[in-house]
Order: sequence, then structure tokens, then C-alpha cells
Amino acid sequence: MLDQGAAPPVATPPPSPGRNGGTGVMRRKPVELLVSEGGKGEGGSLRRTLSMWQLTMISIGATLGTGIFVVLGEAVPKAGPAVTISFVIAGLTALFSALSYAELAGSIPVAGSSYSYAYATMGELIAWVCGWCLVLEYGVSVAAVAVGWGEYLNELLDGTFGFTIPDALSAPPGDGGIFNLPALIVVLLAMVFLLGGARESARINTIMVAIKIGALLLFCVIGFMGFKSGNYEDFMPLGMAGVSAAGATLFFSYIGFDAASTAGEEAKNPQRDLPRAIMLSLIIVTALYVLVAAVAVGAQDWEAFEGSEAALAGIMKDVTGQAFWGTLLAAGAVIAIASVVLTVLYGQTRILFAMSRDGLVPKAFSKVSPRTGTPRVNTVIVSLFCGVLAAAIPLGKLVEATSIGTLFAFALVNVAVVILRVRRPDMNRTFRVPLGPVFPVLGFAFCAYNMFSLDTATWVVFGVWMAAGLVFYFGYGFRRSRLAKNPGAGASVTAEK
Repeated sequence: MLDQGAAPPVATPPPSPGRNGGTGVMRRKPVELLVSEGGKGEGGSLRRTLSMWQLTMISIGATLGTGIFVVLGEAVPKAGPAVTISFVIAGLTALFSALSYAELAGSIPVAGSSYSYAYATMGELIAWVCGWCLVLEYGVSVAAVAVGWGEYLNELLDGTFGFTIPDALSAPPGDGGIFNLPALIVVLLAMVFLLGGARESARINTIMVAIKIGALLLFCVIGFMGFKSGNYEDFMPLGMAGVSAAGATLFFSYIGFDAASTAGEEAKNPQRDLPRAIMLSLIIVTALYVLVAAVAVGAQDWEAFEGSEAALAGIMKDVTGQAFWGTLLAAGAVIAIASVVLTVLYGQTRILFAMSRDGLVPKAFSKVSPRTGTPRVNTVIVSLFCGVLAAAIPLGKLVEATSIGTLFAFALVNVAVVILRVRRPDMNRTFRVPLGPVFPVLGFAFCAYNMFSLDTATWVVFGVWMAAGLVFYFGYGFRRSRLAKNPGAGASVTAEK
């Protein structure tokens, strides 16, 4: 809960990294050092321009749209009408982790998100593993969402101009495509907006979020007119195992609040605004997800969702018998998915910014443009990588890989809250997770449960990704780490304070 009325307690000085703070791969970065470096990059600094409302919109922008506009066609065949329960399970899992994020975001308001939280509590190696998971989570999420953009773009083009982009250039390889050109285009458009500055891109995102909320509410109104109670007669055709599998797949749709936490160094009042933005956005998004899923399954037999990446537009057409409404929803989806790409891509660049500042990845990722206050080189590199990935990889595998990376990072955040409570009990916290360690433990358990619901192939991909990350860390990051080169930095910062 939010602390009110009491003066901030005096923080107990942390141990220096060279002593009780850990050595080697277990060295920890003190909270004071993390906060003191806020915004600082190579050749410039990030600018604090984001209000609580804009942070909330970033969180909603990164979340709302992925699970409904893109992945519903994959989740419903796994769970049947009980997909509404899958959304609730994924939302509960996200809630417990969101509470932990809110506490840490208010205490350690930095760009690194869970990577930085792990660095302060569990040491550099665990922080690296978490950061490497975030690279998977954000980068693959951008690509996964961008893949679905082409499907809705074709719906829009067909309804307005009477033509579509050929499958060879609008579908991913494996689904009849050679190169998914729309997916690359939407990522490059997001890159252009981000290069203009955080405040400018936040304004554009706010407009897009308002449009996509309106589009989803319109769908609910029209979809309810075609509601058939018989579609719910066989509520759980594939059992609880199907519901769990769908919930694990849908969980990646809830990473928006994680994106909000990456804005810690560009928020005007991060200690106050980040926890509020995280919780508010999760409530809004979960309510909309469950509502839209319930209406969609009521309006269309669950077996008809198989293989559909533009299911909502199709339902609008079927219910009204007019192509206009499906075209209108497709326009909303095009904007909605573009907003997700924009905000998640933003989060990816800020994660790498923090890792680069710590010396764990090349300095180019922390170089800031003095004119715009943005990490320009970082943004271009990440955008090109995600754009090519989106154009070349099938959607299903991308979603599953994103889910496991997200779950692993969230599990570590729940652990970090408990560790920081023990090591720094007197540290000022603008938000506290209720019931002490109970909720973080539940958050960890939910994440672990969802991880083990994913198939073996996903775990193999995750294992290969982790192995590659460890090779990179010991070959590059371990020796170039700033904390390794200057182990007394944390103690000196504490002394200055």
C-alpha cells in the first residue's frame, strides 16, 4: 500500500560491493549508486518529461492489444470458451508481480527495470540473466506483435481500397509468406517516433491508446448483439490443462507494466508516479481483456478461432453482415498494435541503455543524443533487429519464447522484493506490497506454474538462449563491468550522501 503521512526513514548505508556486497559474479550494485546514475548516458542524459498519465498510457500501450487483437486466435483453440478464465489466471499472475514491480519501481526508479532490481539484490550474474531474459521478452514481443499487424492491415486495405498485400509479403515464413513486409514497416515507424524524443512519442502513444480502447468498446457493443449462449455450453472442452496452457501463452500480453518501469529515468516524479501507473494500467487492461474475450467467444464458436489472427474483425463482419464494421475495427487494430510496438520497443532500448551503462553490453547502447535526449544508436540497432526478426519468424514460436522470458524475469522481481526487505528494511518505499512476503511468494509460484505449462520445445529454445547469454557475459561483460573496474563506487556514493 502507499505510505502516507510519515517522514521518509533514514536509509541504512549499504555494504560496499567489495565486502559484504559480494565479489566476482555475485557483486551487487548499491541502490544509491543505481539512483545517482539515473538518466546519465554516454555524451548526454535522458530527460525527465513524463507525467503519471503518460506513464499509465505507456503501460496500457504496451499491454492492451496484444492478447486480444493478435493472440486470441491462438489462445481460444487451447482453452475453448474458458479462455476468459485463462485471462484471469494470467491477470492474477501479473497482479502479484505488478505489486512487486510497484514497490521496486518506487524505491529504485531507474531504466533497467527488473535487471537493475536484480543487480541491487542478487548480484551481477543473476542481473545479467534477468537482463538477457528481458532482451528476449521485449525484442521477441515487438516482433510477435508486429507479425499480427500485417493481418489487420490487409483487412483495412481490403475494406477501404479493395486490395491486399500478397501473402508472400504479408505473412511470416511457414504460413505462406516469404518476408513479412508490414511487420518490418511498423517497427521502423515506431523507430522514427522514438528518435523524436520520449515526450513526443508519449503524446503519440496517448492518442493511439484512446483510439484502441474506443475500438474494443465498439466491438463489445456490436459483438454482444450476436451473442449466442449455446457457445458456452461446452465451457471447458480441453480441461484445466488447456486453460493453463492458454494462460501461459496469454501472459506475455501483460508485460505493459514492465515497460512502464523502464521509464524510471524519464519520469518527472518516478517514486510517486510509477507505482500508481503500474497498478492503474493493470486494472484497466485486465477488465478489457476479460470483457472482450467473453463477448468474442459468445459471438463465435470457439473452434472457428483456429488459425485466425484477425478474429475480432471477422466477428464484426459476421454479426452485422456489413464489411464496414470489420474494416473500422481493423483500423483500430492497426493503430492498437502500432502502439504496442512503439511502447515495447521503447522498453527494450531502455533496458539495453542500463546494461550498457553498467558495462555489460557495448557503450553504443548508452550513447545519448544531446539534441533529443534519446539513445539514438541503441534505438536504430534494436529496431532493425526486431524488424528483421518480425519479418522472418512465425508468430506462435515468438509468443511462446516471449512468455517464458517474461515469466522468468517476473519471478526474479518477486524474489528481489523479499531480499531487499531483509537487507534494507529502513529504505524509503513509496509503495509496499501488502501482506509482507506472502504476495511476492505467490507471484513467484504463479510464474513458476505458468513456466512449467509451456511445452518442451519452448524450454529448449530458452535453454539455448540462456547458454548464449552466459557465453556473452563471461566473454565480454564480466571483464568490462564498471562495478568490476571500480568496486568502491557504491561506498563513495553512500559517503557523499
